Amino acid sequence: MSDTRSSFPASASTGSDGLSPDADRQAAGTTGAEDGQHPPAAQTDSQTYPNLRSPGDAQTYPALQPPGDAQTYPSLRPQTDTQTRPTLRPETGTGTEPSLRSPAADAVPPVEQAEKAPASPPKKKREPYLDNVKFVLIALVPIGHALVPTLNADSNRALYIFIYTFHMPLFVVISGYLSRNFWNSNAKTNKLVDTFVVPYIIVEVGYAALRSALGQKWSLTIIDPSWLNWYLLALLFWRLSAPVWKRMKYPVPVAIAAYLFAGFSQISGDFSMDRFFGLLPFFVIGLVLQPEHFELLNRVWVKVLAVLTLVGAAGVAIFIAPKAPLDPFYFKASYADMDLSWWMGLGLRTALLLASLAMCAAVMALIPRGETWYSDLGTRTLYAYLLHGIPVLIAKDQGWLDFPWLHGPLGALAIASGGFALAIVLCLPETRTIFKWVLEPRLTWLYRRPSGS
Repeated sequence: MSDTRSSFPASASTGSDGLSPDADRQAAGTTGAEDGQHPPAAQTDSQTYPNLRSPGDAQTYPALQPPGDAQTYPSLRPQTDTQTRPTLRPETGTGTEPSLRSPAADAVPPVEQAEKAPASPPKKKREPYLDNVKFVLIALVPIGHALVPTLNADSNRALYIFIYTFHMPLFVVISGYLSRNFWNSNAKTNKLVDTFVVPYIIVEVGYAALRSALGQKWSLTIIDPSWLNWYLLALLFWRLSAPVWKRMKYPVPVAIAAYLFAGFSQISGDFSMDRFFGLLPFFVIGLVLQPEHFELLNRVWVKVLAVLTLVGAAGVAIFIAPKAPLDPFYFKASYADMDLSWWMGLGLRTALLLASLAMCAAVMALIPRGETWYSDLGTRTLYAYLLHGIPVLIAKDQGWLDFPWLHGPLGALAIASGGFALAIVLCLPETRTIFKWVLEPRLTWLYRRPSGS
């Protein structure tokens, strides 16, 4: 891993979820990038002076985060005083004093004015770091789901525990970070319907139909998401709660307290409320992260410590795999559901939170910050997340994951390789082209046009 500091554009994030696709321009009738828009400056829906508008409104993108080849991420580098500031000089003068010349003498023909008008600043290149992180995480999702039929083997179970300790928590951290400025534009808030509610309903019905086609009982409860669809609902409610957390003085301690005390209640899975509280600290931590925090991970000693952390975590997973229950790693079970006393439950949740955060930091420290062969794939992670369940469900139903040789170290390696390859295919631009009409519906007709537009 190189210790060279990456340079990132400076700004707050624009409303990406870490898995979800680009929808910021859907409300404006265009497509593009969201995750890395510039933070809006004095942004309103009907600005009087177009030349002073923040570039964020014209960009597009809704994290599981997909599309837009020209998308840009917010800077992961602290802002400096070298940022451009508006000039304070009078427009008609040539120095610091106002011009005393006749206005007629300063008149410039319209054609010359157009020629002398400053060109709009070039669009900043999308920073690849978070895309790299998201692709690594999304590749672990089909691997984890495909391992389920083989968990009677200790090696497969150890890999499963290792993955589930950090992969969804880190996705939620990234989602929180990319939600910091989510409410700064109408296009981003439109995403709450475009890339959460509508795809959620379509995918929920689609998987119910697939299970029925495979001979299972028809089951469809929209308020109780089945299997992988929980993330869309949980992320919807996390984002709705974001303004509350941003107004708090101490949001992280409050979120951790809610996470710990939620274990006393057997919270229903309706509307993903069990996961909402179970992963809440990770979203709030992401919400308060600043660019300089990512730079702290880009140091040699941190990378060395990260390797040791992940090796130690792998050793612990191998050690506890034969006897450890899996419920704690789903971040939703109550203390009663896990047959734990209150003090043991609090201790377990605290230890799991610390272990997950340590692994999240270790993974982020080791992932490359520059352009890689999979950087572009990381812009379409929503498709891998929502579509990988189709081949996995079919493989489970047909018994393709029940072969004896898959229940062991060689089988774990084979399943990991297959899941990784599946993630690559589902993140290709061709996959997005085929399924975009379902997972990124254009619903501009549903919204009122901003006043003055």
